[in-house]
Amino acid sequence: MKALILVGGFGTRLRPLTFSKPKPLVEFANKHMILHQIEALAKVGVKDIILAVNYQPDVMVEAMHKVEEQFGVKIHFSIEPEPLGTAGPLALARAILEKDDEPFFVLNSDVICEFPFEGLLAFHRSHGCEGTLMTTRVQDPSKFGVILTKPGSTQIARFVEKPTEWVGDQINAGIYIFSTKILNRIENRPMSIEKDVFPFMARDGELHTIPLQGFWADVGQPKDFLIGTGLYLNSLAAQESPLLAKGTHIVGNVLIHETAVIGEGCRIGPDVTIGPGAKVGNGVRMSKCVLMKNTVVKDYAWVHRSIIGWYSTVGRWARLDNTTVLGEDVHVSDEVFVNGGSVLPHKTLKDSILEPQIVM
Repeated sequence: MKALILVGGFGTRLRPLTFSKPKPLVEFANKHMILHQIEALAKVGVKDIILAVNYQPDVMVEAMHKVEEQFGVKIHFSIEPEPLGTAGPLALARAILEKDDEPFFVLNSDVICEFPFEGLLAFHRSHGCEGTLMTTRVQDPSKFGVILTKPGSTQIARFVEKPTEWVGDQINAGIYIFSTKILNRIENRPMSIEKDVFPFMARDGELHTIPLQGFWADVGQPKDFLIGTGLYLNSLAAQESPLLAKGTHIVGNVLIHETAVIGEGCRIGPDVTIGPGAKVGNGVRMSKCVLMKNTVVKDYAWVHRSIIGWYSTVGRWARLDNTTVLGEDVHVSDEVFVNGGSVLPHKTLKDSILEPQIVM
């Protein structure tokens, strides 16, 4: 079987982290974001995985060599000469996708969930049409395109973009499976699968939907990255995963890499991930935050709703809050308060940031 992951471009929504590496290689729960998807695809027998990229392809190629060996898959790179949107990459990769008559998966690289590919494949084969789209329920559908099905059917009737009145709460989850026939609808040029392809498939009765069970998160920007981390850890807890940390200093769901060092008298959690080589001093308080590889949080610091990038340092008695994001190699001095700061790599903060702002 085959799959195509829409890796895309510059990852601007997740800056300053994506100044240092492509978004798919940013660690989510101590694993490259894209590895969550590749691992799930490999489990259902996918052998050919196409990464549609148009930014830093050399970095991606280098990172994927070990992944091929680890999961027993072949990773192909479809490098876009210009951004081709969400449909154009399928046409560019047509030779691989049409190598046999088997259906293929397509997914957005920002999506994190439990990836129920086996059920999706079985459902797609049961109806025999060109495509199946997974949906997820949201509390405020006015921010999204809502999907409406025909009465008593899984067949999609139409799409309602950002409705101003209630029509439904099921939205596109960014996970699809298609027969190769869909490629006849797509040209090798910038195209949107949501606007240029799906409405016509629905018109022709060729597009069905299945609701996604469990959690779903688009982790493409810092606030959602942190929310998604909490949802992912909740999922691990529901599965009684041995990966979650335990101890009198742990509150709720916490993931700590085995090489991280935690000081005495700390209170960690809920919804915290701590990466490899991280060092947390004595008396530290942290909740709803992410520490990347080789970060240092010194004694009695307080970290809440924040992401600390690789090799960054938070000083003694410092405080981070309100979706603060430190890029790579950022150093926050002792007793500094950072309130919603987005700090670009290789900076030193000696003064407090009292209002959300970008620090260049």
